[in-house]
Amino acid sequence: MSSKLAILVHGGAGPHRADDDAEAAKRGCLLAARAGHSVLSRGGSALDAVEAATRVLEDDPVFNAGIGSALTRDGRAELDASVMDGATLSAGSVACVSCFQNPITLARLVMERTAHVMLVGAGAEAFGREQGLRVIANDVLVTEKARLDLARHHRSNGTVGAVAVDALGHVAAATSTGGTTGKLPGRVGDSPLIGCGTYADDSSAAVSCTGLGEAIIRVTLARHAADLVGGGLDGFEAARQAVRALERARGEAGLILVTPRGQVAWAFSTERMARAWVDSRGEGSGFGADGV
Repeated sequence: MSSKLAILVHGGAGPHRADDDAEAAKRGCLLAARAGHSVLSRGGSALDAVEAATRVLEDDPVFNAGIGSALTRDGRAELDASVMDGATLSAGSVACVSCFQNPITLARLVMERTAHVMLVGAGAEAFGREQGLRVIANDVLVTEKARLDLARHHRSNGTVGAVAVDALGHVAAATSTGGTTGKLPGRVGDSPLIGCGTYADDSSAAVSCTGLGEAIIRVTLARHAADLVGGGLDGFEAARQAVRALERARGEAGLILVTPRGQVAWAFSTERMARAWVDSRGEGSGFGADGV
């Protein structure tokens, strides 16, 4: 088994809030990282690993993805997700879906079973039904905390994501979100946009972003970070430089990345970003208040 095996996940970046549960976020991220690493250690692909890890985060109501997603201004959950395979540059994404708990799996089906990269709204949901995904009521995705955030105008724009490298040195990335609290129905952020919230290329790195989606889109943050690694920068320096690029777009965000050589790295300009990882040196985790 290669010593390159590594997976890193994030549970969203943003300001400190009085109702934050830092320990729950750290535990949830570490559980997701372990789920992904279990896939890798059994010989699974980086793509399999990031999907498995992201599904764990989507199922955890602590995070703004799947169950527990931020709500639109009319009180519904509309989910976005994307996945990318660094070996082939294949990618799939969905936006504004409201009846599936794990949109990351739907995004992968778009990648593998259609000629398209992105499906949205009713079309994405019809495709998911055709593929046999379990359909759920939108209320299943809505938590009391999300309702209170909407009522109190507490802005949430967190995201979850995962990046991994497998035994063959292939990288993959996945990102999933409920978006921003109080968003207009139909709003799409960076998470399902390849090159913005998600990017993976075996010649550089796999990247997943989190933060203010509109700013991330304007600087195509994920692709920018990967290109910096491809240009020879250390992973942490590439992450820091990429996040600083958001200053021009007047946004705050964070990102995680992994290189084909197994380096995991991250940076964020927000007050905190939950993250956890498992690599060839063992496992680690963190929930930080230290910015970039």
